[in-house]
Amino acid sequence: MVDFTLWDIVRNLLLAARWTVALSLIAFIGGGIVGLLLLVARTARWPGAETFVSGYVQLFQGTPLLMQLFLAYFGLALFGYETSAWTAASVALTLYTSAFLVEIWRGCVAAVPKGQWEAAQSLALNFGEQLRYVVLPQATRIAIAPTVGFLVQVVKGTALASVIGFVELTKAGTMITNATFAPFLVYSCVALMYFALCFPVSLYARFLERKLHASR
Repeated sequence: MVDFTLWDIVRNLLLAARWTVALSLIAFIGGGIVGLLLLVARTARWPGAETFVSGYVQLFQGTPLLMQLFLAYFGLALFGYETSAWTAASVALTLYTSAFLVEIWRGCVAAVPKGQWEAAQSLALNFGEQLRYVVLPQATRIAIAPTVGFLVQVVKGTALASVIGFVELTKAGTMITNATFAPFLVYSCVALMYFALCFPVSLYARFLERKLHASR
């Protein structure tokens, strides 16, 4: 057994936690951009957009994230494209996140009263202007709390990236366990770090939900 102190374990886990945070932000921001594009396409009712977005959502919500990570990492190699664990994890989590965000935001847009659309049309605003000036500002107020809350799921989802060799918090915990033979201590520290990352986000999402509900 390697002589690791508690500080050695915590310090190495904190270093790995940086990549958990970085991957979470990439997936959340990238998923937000893709999700917004899908939302606009669906709301605009472009030909075939409804079918495409519905299929996209069903695909990524209806299959395990673990399988999506495997396909992103090993699938591209079948076509001659070598990819790193970092790239594969970023792509898979971005697509997975976008599928959930587009559904969250679709519900928020649907919650905007139909009369608001009609009022915007009566002002001779085109579709883009209706979204920008009338619908999205109202939908955003509804969407903030569930969107922030979903960030918790993204952070926890990064743990699965360890199966393709991406060294984030969970993978680092496994590596340290193999060196120290102290799984209970190491994984307790890992769990506490995930809690430290996710609990403040959950609290903030609840605060936003109460605040925005009160303001309405």
